[in-house]
Amino acid sequence: MKAAVLISPNKISLCDVADPAPNQGDVLIRVRAATICGTDIRIYRGRKTSGVRYPSVLGHEFAGEIIDHGGHESLKVGDRVGLCPFIACGHCHLCKTGRENLCTEGAAVGYEIDGAFAEIIRIPEQAVAAGNLRPLPDHMSYEEAALVEPLSCVLNGQNKVGLSSDDTVVILGVGPIGLLHVHLARLRGASRIIASDPNANRREAARAAGADAVVDPANEDVVARVRDETGGRGADVVICAIGVPALARQATELAAFGGRISLFAGFSKGETAEMDVNDIHYRELTVTGAFGLSRKDFDRAFDMVASGQLNLKPMITHRFALDDITDALSVAEGGLAIKVALLDA
Repeated sequence: MKAAVLISPNKISLCDVADPAPNQGDVLIRVRAATICGTDIRIYRGRKTSGVRYPSVLGHEFAGEIIDHGGHESLKVGDRVGLCPFIACGHCHLCKTGRENLCTEGAAVGYEIDGAFAEIIRIPEQAVAAGNLRPLPDHMSYEEAALVEPLSCVLNGQNKVGLSSDDTVVILGVGPIGLLHVHLARLRGASRIIASDPNANRREAARAAGADAVVDPANEDVVARVRDETGGRGADVVICAIGVPALARQATELAAFGGRISLFAGFSKGETAEMDVNDIHYRELTVTGAFGLSRKDFDRAFDMVASGQLNLKPMITHRFALDDITDALSVAEGGLAIKVALLDA
């Protein structure tokens, strides 16, 4: 089969490799659509190294068709499926206390397990037994199913700050993840959504996704604009949806008294950020991180897409064959695309 193999930072090669050899109970899936995540780009560029193997195959947002059901009676060859790509261990303290997304004993597709930038992917039996696979309804495309994983992470992040219909929300950075935050905040009935991004195309995409106001931080004072949009109060929720350290400090300036801040996006290796501790102290701000997803998040996000509550189809703006992986990564990194998909030829 063909696979895009990560050889070293900045080097991915399309290679002919052996088909995955399944162990007992493993399932083989022919990848029909895989979308490129910002984390894939950070790994490709060597800006994220934790858990990364060389050589390996990236890609954790995908959906496909079963070609070997591994003996599972509930599955059959030809089934269309999506996957929650994180496989928690199920027995550590974090798993037992409902924080399986933070499990340090688990494994993730696209990291410890070769991922979906390949024609065929092996799903370990443990993931199948745990219910990580979801069958796709007939009306749900492979591309939509691939976007369930990042939406699940966004759902986890918004749950961590308790985003509700009472809230004015500021989203800093409206790349693919920021746009998903806009979509979900709109679905949850946020009272006002303000999106900030220097990219004009992404600002317009944010408006189309449901943002009430958009800000160009390259030419506007974001803090002044948010104060103006909120009657001087500031935002109830501020979401840093891109890993730019300076935004962490800005988030405390944007938050209202009692506001909640989500440091949703990770930074590149070695980067740190400053925050105004007095703002946090005197204005009783809550600052939280958000990492990954649980099966619960995945199932809820899957149902939002499958039921039509969220239409994510417009987010796929560029499509490539696996053969063109380097071009696909370049377009995803360049900022003109919203979401880039690799499709089965």
